[in-house]
Amino acid sequence: MEADAFVRHRALPGLGAAGQDALGDARVAIIGIGGLGCPAALYLAAAGVGGLTLIDSDHVSVTNLHRQVLFGPADVGRAKVGAAREALARVAPGTRVDSVEARLGAADASSLLDGHDLVLDCTDTWPSRHAVADACAALGIPLVWGAVQGWFGQVTVFSDGVTLRDLFPEEPPPELASCEGAGVLGPLCGQVGAAMAAQAVVLLTGAGTGLHGTLQVVDAREGGWRSVPVGRGVRA
Repeated sequence: MEADAFVRHRALPGLGAAGQDALGDARVAIIGIGGLGCPAALYLAAAGVGGLTLIDSDHVSVTNLHRQVLFGPADVGRAKVGAAREALARVAPGTRVDSVEARLGAADASSLLDGHDLVLDCTDTWPSRHAVADACAALGIPLVWGAVQGWFGQVTVFSDGVTLRDLFPEEPPPELASCEGAGVLGPLCGQVGAAMAAQAVVLLTGAGTGLHGTLQVVDAREGGWRSVPVGRGVRA
């Protein structure tokens, strides 16, 4: 069954059987099971990642459903991590999914993330983003980072001494801190979340260098991506 499920991966140059085995051995943490975390988790589970840890304190609301694709109307009111775990079990029963119903903060970030091979930051608040980035830097864990707001999305990889604080040393103004007021395009969340999952597969399998040193920014209305250098001394 496994060989049939992942035969297209095994045929990929640079991934192959060894890369698929690496995915099966990997343990990945996803913080934030919302517009980005849902498609990212879905694709990583389907790709054969052996272990996923889902971290989120929120419950499903009706306003989530246009972009958080692991949930349906029957899930409204449920804890996101529990509903997501059940949805992923139907797609990829071979993936172990652990759920942590908590809001990750600076005090517990390191203890929750320690032992993972890779972290995906799919959160939507700056205190959480900085807490995740600081913990990953201290633990030496590569971080795949994404964000969406309005018609725009961003994705990059932080590792090897380059962190989120090199790009955003301080929290942006409140009007830029949340998509609640500005709105967000549902399919754009899927686009950026899938890009984050692709970066995770590249990093876990050693298939390429990924987006380390580059921030990719997408404008959904224009349909184009542009690259922005990321590194010490470079500011967004």
